[in-house]
Amino acid sequence: MFRHAMGAVAFVSEEKIAAKVEHLKKTFRWEDAEVGIAISKAPNMLNKTKEFLQRSLEGRLRPRSYVVKFLKANGLLDPDRDLYSAVALNEKVFMKKFICPYKEAALHLAQDYAAACRGEVPARFRFT
Repeated sequence: MFRHAMGAVAFVSEEKIAAKVEHLKKTFRWEDAEVGIAISKAPNMLNKTKEFLQRSLEGRLRPRSYVVKFLKANGLLDPDRDLYSAVALNEKVFMKKFICPYKEAALHLAQDYAAACRGEVPARFRFT
């Protein structure tokens, strides 16, 4: 992983790295530690354009982030489980592991996730 991290930052200025870190913090409302975990798991995020990150955020990362935060906030998911474990899965496996097991405890989770995938933010996914 160190080799991948070095490759990701070798030709990127500190200012660009800082801007991408701030973009991730603002978009996900992440703390520094959460951004650090995400970058340590996928250092190539630092090489992606903001537009690419935005498309990825809207289509896959943000909806799954909402689900993980919702499940943790409601005590349904182990607090030590990280977002990477949800993002790395294909859609079918994600549904099997993060949506289906909670369909009784969180009745609207599947519909809220589908809405988030369409770019909406359901009220149950709004965190202060």
